[in-house]
Amino acid sequence: MNPTNSDKQIGAFFDFDKTLIEVESGRIGFKYLYKIKEIRLSFLLKVAITNFFYERDWISDTQMARIMLTFYKNRDIRPLEDGAEEFYHTYLKPHIATNILERVREHQDAGHILVLVSASLRYMLKPVIQDLGFHHLLCTDLEIAGDGSLTGRTDGPVCIDQHKRVAVKNLAHEKGIRLNRSYAYGNHHSDIPMLETVGNPTAVEPTAPLKKKAVENGWPILSFR
Repeated sequence: MNPTNSDKQIGAFFDFDKTLIEVESGRIGFKYLYKIKEIRLSFLLKVAITNFFYERDWISDTQMARIMLTFYKNRDIRPLEDGAEEFYHTYLKPHIATNILERVREHQDAGHILVLVSASLRYMLKPVIQDLGFHHLLCTDLEIAGDGSLTGRTDGPVCIDQHKRVAVKNLAHEKGIRLNRSYAYGNHHSDIPMLETVGNPTAVEPTAPLKKKAVENGWPILSFR
């Protein structure tokens, strides 16, 4: 399919964790940090317990994110940025979902604007968009204190739930993307606000609430492979 000028105003918005990749990047990241002795076992256990509650919807997405972000308090972001590309190619890229990557390539061939939309952190996602050819990244930013250290808080909201919808709408307004003709892919019910924003939403290996929503609305459902 040859891209036209009108196609260039169509967006393709992809969630990252358990959508573009088949795993949770944060969980792999913390295991890696424990392996290289950058994180204590006690914190890793706290993350595992928190994730147990999160998967059962006993805590919110934002609460989950903020607990995990406490790891970064008083740290220097530069070593994290320096190691991000190697971490991506070694630990995350092997988990890219075949079917979803195929969709990315189809949108690229059509000349659509590719946008990665994730609650994950900017330093971790930069290598992803560079490698896969995404045009824009909407994600969570870490707050940096006056002395250059990280505070363990976010600079702005965690990019999740309604904040994804707002970020997508703001980018669409800025870049002239026609959302009614655009596409979005997500796996979790917290992605529903983003999915409802576009004319062509798709659920990927959806959670039960998202699957129910997709069936009710006739949204396509994709598997990873």
